[in-house]
Amino acid sequence: MPELIPAGSMFAFLAEQRRVLFPPEAFADMYAPVNGRPSVPPDLLATVVVLQALHGLSDEETVAALRFDLRWKAACGVGLHERGFDPSLLTYFRRRLARSSRPDRIFQTVRTVVKQTGVLAGRTRRALDSAVLLDAVATQDTITQLIAAIRRVARQVPGAAALVAAHCHAHDYTDPGKPRIAWDDEEAKTALVSGLVTDALALLEQLAGQDLDEAAAGAVGLLALIAGQDVEPADGSDGTDGRWRIARHTPPDRIISTVDPEARHIHKSRQQRDDGYKAHLAVEPETGLFTAVALRPGSGADHHEAALTPHLLAGESGPLQILADSAYAAADLRATLTEAGHRLLIKPPALTPAVPGGFTLDDFAIDTAAGTVTCPAGHTVALAAPAGRYQQRRATFTGLCAACPLHDRCTTAKTGRILTIRPHHDLQAAARRQAATDRDWHDDYRRWRPMVERAVAWLVARGNRRLPYRGAYANDRWLHHRAAALNLRRLINLGLRHINNTWTLNAITHRRSMGRLIPTRPPRSSGRS
Repeated sequence: MPELIPAGSMFAFLAEQRRVLFPPEAFADMYAPVNGRPSVPPDLLATVVVLQALHGLSDEETVAALRFDLRWKAACGVGLHERGFDPSLLTYFRRRLARSSRPDRIFQTVRTVVKQTGVLAGRTRRALDSAVLLDAVATQDTITQLIAAIRRVARQVPGAAALVAAHCHAHDYTDPGKPRIAWDDEEAKTALVSGLVTDALALLEQLAGQDLDEAAAGAVGLLALIAGQDVEPADGSDGTDGRWRIARHTPPDRIISTVDPEARHIHKSRQQRDDGYKAHLAVEPETGLFTAVALRPGSGADHHEAALTPHLLAGESGPLQILADSAYAAADLRATLTEAGHRLLIKPPALTPAVPGGFTLDDFAIDTAAGTVTCPAGHTVALAAPAGRYQQRRATFTGLCAACPLHDRCTTAKTGRILTIRPHHDLQAAARRQAATDRDWHDDYRRWRPMVERAVAWLVARGNRRLPYRGAYANDRWLHHRAAALNLRRLINLGLRHINNTWTLNAITHRRSMGRLIPTRPPRSSGRS
């Protein structure tokens, strides 16, 4: 059977090196020693998880591949007539991994192989980016979420089913179907929303002060969030009369499904709007290897690209060249990375003028040390002392703008323009100047930054933009397995071998592969037409 497996493929590599890559003792802490050896070896399950993540298969599809595909049988060391195992064993294995002291050990194992080969030695560039990954559930509207949240409380809170029957009358919550109303009748929908919110508030009032376990408390807390996030008092109401309507705004951290409460609306850009999570990635652009990954809910300051950057760079040593787009251009992050000695190729965001086509902040001469600001017309004012939570300083041109000939290009304020100077202004201004004038900076950014897009394309290929699980933690484990599988495939393409108990790369294969991968520097313009 081995001669039927394509040479140089993931299947051929795992058939030969599976036990070296995933020795049984690497998973010993996940199993109680008194129970003996697991019926299905953990090294086999780890191999199956890697192949599953690489090919983007469900548990049922994975077991079917192991049962009928000769390549899978060879890679996993399964006999020709063996039928494999029940798909639930994969769920059981992933749970053991998630609850262990090293839930990302498969990714860390491949990361150790990367380090041992030395493929990243001397390569000090890291490209950062994020990718939207779609959630595994359907987004629910306000009415569906209210009904689902009340039904969950009835299931998970002891005695709540009787309270729902006694105090909640807007809908038959034992009926799994949709409410029977005329859905094209706005008055009927508004009346239903008012009734559902009233039911939710009445149920919460009945449950107030009860001592609940974790699951029950979570169900009650979710109901409280759902009942408050999408509705507001109807016109002429303060809510005490039971009249509510769906709010005419969307909260930034809105829960979009009671089935997966951690999924969020994501605005990757003004045009791209999705529901799910964000995968945060650090990639070495020459080799295309993922050096770190993390998956988080797609909204909130704690889950912003800039907030995750220290986590992605935590395992690095020595100064790096950081390549990233303007999502990573936060002043605090730029200051932190600069102080750490990194060279930054982070695209600064464009400044928005107060008047379309008019003057921006960079058209003013700002001397933060001397505490002065001079406008394009030559007026100089003093910077006020730092004030407020963010220690901002202001330059006020009140009384100087009304008669100024440049007024229409500078401001629409009748009293005069006010500039807000934030901390790290000098650092941000220097970054904008460098991006605009430094040709070497521009060439390096154009040469290396787009390489992360190729890694994102690998990540979401084969339908893997749609996440397989619910919740950030489970999907974060999946992301690490997916990145480990892609890294291992990349190393195999670079000539990965195991010689004398050491992982190494075939020099010839490595050079050929890298020659196809590395982009050439864009030619400089001669400046002549």
